Amino acid sequence: MSTNALDIKESLPQDRFSNKMKAFAQWKAELVQTIRNYQAWLTQHDKSSPEIELRIFDALKALDSDNLNIAFVAEFSRGKTELINAIFFANYGRRLLPSEAGRTTMCPTELFYDKAKKQSFIKLLPIETRLSDASLSELKNEESYWTTIPLNIDSPDQMAEAFKEVVKTKKVPMDEAEKLGLYCEEIHGGDEEIPAAESIEIPLWRHALISFPHPLLKQGLVILDTPGLNALGSEPELTLNMLPSAQAVLFVLSADTGVTKSDLDMWKNHIMAFRNKKQSGLVAVLNKIDILWDEMKKPSEVLSSIEEQRQSSALMLGIDASSVYPVSAQKALLAKTKKDDELLKKSNLLALESLLANEILPTKQQVIWESVVEGLNQSINNTYDPIAGKLQDLNKQLEQLEALRGKNENVVQQLLQKAKEQKVTYYESVKNFQASRRRLATQAKVMFNTLGMDAIDVIIDKTRHDMSGSWTTNGMKNGMTLFFESSREAMQIAERHSDEIHKLIEGIYKKFRDEHGLKSHTAPKFNIQPHISELDQLAIKAEEFRNSPISTMAEQSFVVKKFFISLVSHVRNTFGNANREADAWLKELINPLVIQIQEKRAGIDKYMATLSKIKESKNNLDGQLKILKEEASQLEKQAEALEGMKKTLQNCSPPD
Repeated sequence: MSTNALDIKESLPQDRFSNKMKAFAQWKAELVQTIRNYQAWLTQHDKSSPEIELRIFDALKALDSDNLNIAFVAEFSRGKTELINAIFFANYGRRLLPSEAGRTTMCPTELFYDKAKKQSFIKLLPIETRLSDASLSELKNEESYWTTIPLNIDSPDQMAEAFKEVVKTKKVPMDEAEKLGLYCEEIHGGDEEIPAAESIEIPLWRHALISFPHPLLKQGLVILDTPGLNALGSEPELTLNMLPSAQAVLFVLSADTGVTKSDLDMWKNHIMAFRNKKQSGLVAVLNKIDILWDEMKKPSEVLSSIEEQRQSSALMLGIDASSVYPVSAQKALLAKTKKDDELLKKSNLLALESLLANEILPTKQQVIWESVVEGLNQSINNTYDPIAGKLQDLNKQLEQLEALRGKNENVVQQLLQKAKEQKVTYYESVKNFQASRRRLATQAKVMFNTLGMDAIDVIIDKTRHDMSGSWTTNGMKNGMTLFFESSREAMQIAERHSDEIHKLIEGIYKKFRDEHGLKSHTAPKFNIQPHISELDQLAIKAEEFRNSPISTMAEQSFVVKKFFISLVSHVRNTFGNANREADAWLKELINPLVIQIQEKRAGIDKYMATLSKIKESKNNLDGQLKILKEEASQLEKQAEALEGMKKTLQNCSPPD
């Protein structure tokens, strides 16, 4: 198995990202096979448990559903959709996504492959669902709200026609647009695209999901194509949930316009603000540099003009110039279609693809490793420890029994008496353990009650009630402050109880290690800090949203409500994840110890039975030794197999 699945030989420059994605998928497939081998081994040796099976199920599900999310954000006419075509879909020899001049992205569009349904389709969410109190993530699970158009991948004409549906619009009265939160006089009154009339053109659809069997999409790539500034501001879930969760956000500018006011507003209020001021995975793309290609100028002069635009754009965005990638998406698409490597190089798209392949993908690889594989390592350790402990006891017993050769019956009696005393002492420790488990159960109940959905729903309902008469940014400030204070306090209470639980369990482990030689790894603490940090970041986002132009200029109760709905959905997910992780953590702390305690007790009883047989007749000694040696041999093989699985998993680890 390769130790670095992403380091592969690339056949053609224009295949760079595709090859890396293929290697990424192969790496995940190797992980899946290793996990399935472990699962099969557990079944074969009757070592599985509901907790381990759940851990394996979650790991396999995570690897199957885990995606590489790349978001493209831009104002209208920046060539964003053309850039998507050039990077990902050039091998079709035509534009897969419509990218004619003008406005081609009317609603947020997700391109992916539905592995469960294994079908090609476009699902469209009507714009009227903006009036619903359900969040976008909740609506994704409600099939009845969506309009589905099948895609015939064998008919380019049918596909092209189907894609046109995504960009459709309709005219509605001004008051209806206001109700939908798509028009506000204070914000849109000066918009040249909106005529002074009684009707206004709005998107027909709120959101589009496109499932398509492109190799990259089948390997786990998900592309988010977003519309312009107004749509981002009126759909808070995009900036609150979808953009922050993307592994890369490509902000597309155009060389023919430079950084405009609306570009800058989008950058500051919807990208930088909601990525927590971190530039990791955040890239500015200066598109349409081909307009600067002037055959009357020297190549060095053209490059100088492009560099000047790059430096200027970086200065306005407040980032390093190395984070701005000048490209020509249109020329890159043409070059890939015509197999023109010289034009492809001139388009500079390869530099952007190298970033995605060599930085974004490995970062995602590391995230998968930390979230999935490290937990499996703990499970393997939990399987290994009882076997190692039992093997250690058997080797001691074999040593004692080998020493009986030529000894009289009194020596056997002494060993038997010693084993009885050990049993009494051990059983007393087991009684104490049962009492400790009752204390653990009390602490755990409080922890889970604090992290439970009922608890967070009480906080949500109170906040909603307090804000019901004041859906304004000022009312939001007061309501959100109390909301996050209460949510954070609940997390901190749960953390204190998890610390108490950990102390109790550490004491139990130490007692059994010191007094009875039980094998065990260090019990990990429950790490609730990522969830607390997530709440803190959401609180920052709430304050930044409150201060953003679209909320402060309009005081739109509709937008504030939509933001609150998105925020609540995110917070509930945070608590739900914390609850599930706490449950898995507690079970993985207690259950391995319970198994070892039971096996240790069974081992003592079995050894006493062995000594009793030898006491009856020394002729039984060789027979009992043979039985114990065979058992020890089997345990050694099991331990070696588990050690091998740990090494195999380690070989899958991402490169440093």
